[in-house]
Amino acid sequence: MKFVIVLACMLAVAAAYHLESEWAQWKAKHNKSYSAEHEHLRRAIFNKNLRRIHLHNLKFKAGRVSYKLGANKFADLSPEEFDAHHKGLKAAGRIASGLPFTFDPTKPRAAEVDWRTKGVVTPVKDQAQCGSCWAFSTTGGLEGQHAIKTGKLVSLSEQNLVDCDNVDGGCGGGLMDNAFAWIKQNGGLDTEESYPYTALDGICHQKKSDFAATDKGFVDVTAGDESALQAAVHDVGPISIGFDAEENFQLYDGGVFTDDDCSTNSPDHGILVVGYGTTSDNQKYWIVKNSWGADWGEKGYVRVARDAGNVCGVASNASYPLV
Repeated sequence: MKFVIVLACMLAVAAAYHLESEWAQWKAKHNKSYSAEHEHLRRAIFNKNLRRIHLHNLKFKAGRVSYKLGANKFADLSPEEFDAHHKGLKAAGRIASGLPFTFDPTKPRAAEVDWRTKGVVTPVKDQAQCGSCWAFSTTGGLEGQHAIKTGKLVSLSEQNLVDCDNVDGGCGGGLMDNAFAWIKQNGGLDTEESYPYTALDGICHQKKSDFAATDKGFVDVTAGDESALQAAVHDVGPISIGFDAEENFQLYDGGVFTDDDCSTNSPDHGILVVGYGTTSDNQKYWIVKNSWGADWGEKGYVRVARDAGNVCGVASNASYPLV
């Protein structure tokens, strides 16, 4: 009995040391430091997230799930804290509706598409602690259509939308359809270079002389129809979408994302579909550009399961601008 007690104590000490080591390594990697009081809270949240990561990744190694989690830069945030500052889609705030998307379902389409290889997708950006995902999804859609039409890829200004789009709510959230409509009414959008991102609500100081792209309206892809979304991605280009980015999405680290806990009709995050494909073991996926920096997920991207029941509403709020 004494031996068992001693062994249990040794295991407990080893586990505590392991957690301490992981915490120290994570802070060093992500350049994190806290006050003594704040450190206790952040470490408790980190330990909770780390347990979830380890349990999930055991399932991944056993082949029970198709994606893995990781202790990324968001691992010291609770899901509630993360939701408050790193998303920002307000689908209920829709005031504009676009033209309906029509397509021929019998038309042959390529088995794989990746618009990144065609020079119409800008590098991954980072919205930071501002609920401006809608602005990044909007610029991504317009950057793609403008590049396809003109042959010139120009990085457009999210801050121009955050500060000047009086239909949406800046860092308080917004919707891509509303933003596309506002850009048409505004007559265009500044470049990233002329109107750089600050991740804060600011006073509008756009200059029409710096406008680099505009739209003539937008098209709404048939809600919930992944075949329509595939046709739009194939025939048109990158497509702005809404997504229910639940708590596992926060810590996504690679693989094909699918989750039974998310909703198909409650999007809270705006992102951009830039292609689609199939894994070597025949799992279909969407290639999705996020706005949480290139150090999240697969170099800033996530592969979302395709034709798997409209995972997290991937096809429920899809649209693109007309240029």
